[in-house]
Amino acid sequence: MKIAIIGAGTIGSAIAKSLLRSRRGFKIIATRRRVEKLKELEKLGAAVTSNNKKAANEADIIILCVKPLNVKGVLKEVKEQIKGKLVISVAAAIPLEFLKKTAPETRFVRAMPNVAVLVREAFTGYSVDSDVTSEDKKQVEEIFGYMGKYAEVEEKYMDAITGLSGSGPAYLSIIIEALMYAGLKVGLPRDLALSSSAQTVVGAGKLILETKKPLSELKDMVVTPAGTTIDGIYELEGSGIRTALMRAVEVATKKSEKITESIKNMKS
Repeated sequence: MKIAIIGAGTIGSAIAKSLLRSRRGFKIIATRRRVEKLKELEKLGAAVTSNNKKAANEADIIILCVKPLNVKGVLKEVKEQIKGKLVISVAAAIPLEFLKKTAPETRFVRAMPNVAVLVREAFTGYSVDSDVTSEDKKQVEEIFGYMGKYAEVEEKYMDAITGLSGSGPAYLSIIIEALMYAGLKVGLPRDLALSSSAQTVVGAGKLILETKKPLSELKDMVVTPAGTTIDGIYELEGSGIRTALMRAVEVATKKSEKITESIKNMKS
């Protein structure tokens, strides 16, 4: 399978690396205006070019990783080369309706991974247009499987996915940093404070996903009468951390919705 990754910046390069390291035998063509920044991908086996048309023409599937404001221009540039092909757009807030209107003879998937694709632990929510086939979905899910976990969702949820899991690594980085500083405050060396904080978040996430136990039950596994954890939870409950996180997701979702609406209203 030949896959063109148009716009191999941070996310695009991460997707390329995940696919190149999958041992599946994907042939990757990566594009970027400054092609010299793709040397690492080239060393891993990708073909690199600044020519989007050439990449799209040679590929079976195209992954569009450009910035939202550049999507329309790039689609018009490669419109002839993507006719009848499957294009996966990971540009935030760009609706399927807009993609389809710009290149009506192309089959589109709208996807939102997160930066954890760098370590193949992303969550990717995706939606498809009405022309996408069951075989297309199999190929899409194979690709997303090498990036982490995935789920097909109704497109009406994609802005919320953007605000929650798309932006989520940034929220969790703040929490992990706060835990690291807490470790420093109680006397831990910096490296130990950071690694123990980060691994605790990784472990908690894995515990939730693999055991499928209710969150309250998992929390109670740690809390004992008059123990250390209950005092910590008491402080957290008074801090407003729950509402702060809920507000963060809410405002990020609203921003994504606002961008989506502005894209929908953009003139041809």
